Amino acid sequence: MTRRIAFQGEPGAYSHQACHETYPEMEAMPCRTFEDAIEAVRSGVAELAMLPVENSTFGRVADIHHLLPESGLYIVGEAFVRVRINLLAIPGTPLSDITHAMSHTMLLGQCRGFLSEHNIHRVTGADTAGSARQVAEDGDPHTAALASELAGEIYGLDVLAREIEDEGNNTTRFLVMAKEPDWSRRGEDGMMTTFVFQVRNIPAALYKAMGGFATNGVNMTKLESYMLGGTFSATQFYADIEGHPDDPAVQRALEELDYFTSDITMLGVYPADPKRH
Repeated sequence: MTRRIAFQGEPGAYSHQACHETYPEMEAMPCRTFEDAIEAVRSGVAELAMLPVENSTFGRVADIHHLLPESGLYIVGEAFVRVRINLLAIPGTPLSDITHAMSHTMLLGQCRGFLSEHNIHRVTGADTAGSARQVAEDGDPHTAALASELAGEIYGLDVLAREIEDEGNNTTRFLVMAKEPDWSRRGEDGMMTTFVFQVRNIPAALYKAMGGFATNGVNMTKLESYMLGGTFSATQFYADIEGHPDDPAVQRALEELDYFTSDITMLGVYPADPKRH
């Protein structure tokens, strides 16, 4: 039986590319929403889910940090995927014929230089792969799509221009989610640990909670806050640290954190992607 990995979006989306590059032996399963991708793993329809959490240009992906603690899934891996944006059009169309480009608003904003240079007007589409499919279905030789090269292959479009993004290092980080955690040490580039926590209602609680990581030399690569329950009074923090919970320094840091927090939930322990560094 073919193993499946679920992703949000249509075939050819950058999440699909992440699945294709990271788990080429698995069948990539498109889902309409992030919740659908999570449910596919919870129900056993898929073994893993590939979820984007942040982009080097646009920051964190909305809603994901809320979904992760409530998903019932665990992080078992990460993947960094370079976002290479291509201009895709109906086969045989010259670049000079293109007057409009369709894509997700984020991608349109990342290609301002190229589009301005060629006097191409921007058209907002639902998403990147969906725009490529739309261009293929409409058959309009004057409208192109901004999407991945994989989307071009899937929908039978020509690549008129490759890597036209303004920023040459645009990268999206994905988390690989599974139904069961894997706390083992693995990989050759070190381990990452991700958790969420709520601080106790005492003065300077966050400052004191973070102190244990500094004094024990544990590198915290991400710390983000977000509101709980739609109120301004309850705040949860999401953190990524380098190291494994069994490392003595990490153990000591987590013990200090526990003293100043009312709740800590481990989301996963996983090997660092070599592209992280």
